[in-house]
Amino acid sequence: MLFPVRRQPKQPDSERQIAPEDLKIPVHLAVFMDGNGRWATQRGLPRTAGHRAGAENLQNLCRMCGRYGIRYVTVYAFSTENWSRPAAEVEALMELFVEFFHRYDRELEKEGIRVRFSGERAGLPEPVLAVMAQAEQGSLHRKKLQLIIALNYGGRREIVHACRQLAGQVRDGTMQVDDIDEQALSGALYLPDVPDPDLMIRPSGELRLSNFLLWQSAYAELWFAHVLWPDFSDEHLAAALADYTRRDRRYGGLGKT
Repeated sequence: MLFPVRRQPKQPDSERQIAPEDLKIPVHLAVFMDGNGRWATQRGLPRTAGHRAGAENLQNLCRMCGRYGIRYVTVYAFSTENWSRPAAEVEALMELFVEFFHRYDRELEKEGIRVRFSGERAGLPEPVLAVMAQAEQGSLHRKKLQLIIALNYGGRREIVHACRQLAGQVRDGTMQVDDIDEQALSGALYLPDVPDPDLMIRPSGELRLSNFLLWQSAYAELWFAHVLWPDFSDEHLAAALADYTRRDRRYGGLGKT
């Protein structure tokens, strides 16, 4: 008597192993640098120690993105809502920002990383504004990776900014109301030449966008992890990229057949 051959069940796509050479690499990666304060609290350290550890890990992220060939990485560093934190913490964050660029500018240059900023500059301390101008101007020629730091950034405020830009053009007679469409609004955002993010990573276990890239994230893939930002590693990024590779980005159309 012949017995039928029992086939092994097909491995679920979510568990399929992806070889490094088969990874789909996003052009634009967006990352929430979230969980610094909790990281410090868990270790009995002041919150400023967590922010410092998070800043150090930003350099690691840039190296990882460079190795994978990611062209743009936007990091959520300081939101428009973060001004509500204690004044001493905000001041420490601004000082850390200045220190970070003085310490790492040479390494950023060596890695070919162009530095840009997204957000409102009004209200930022003068030393921070000076460093921003220096970082942007000094890195214009770098081509490997664009590091975009969302500083004093809010997604809703960016959309309001774009609407005001378009309203001003209508008022001045350089644009008709009927000319306002999605492309026009995208062109009035802070950095209109930067493509929308393909993948957004949020560590720390939080499951929300928190006012980050609201317009641009319409079709971004989201990836969440229960790891605090200072502990985010190459292993986590590799897992995110593998998951991104498995996904079928349909943009409202039909999936793969």
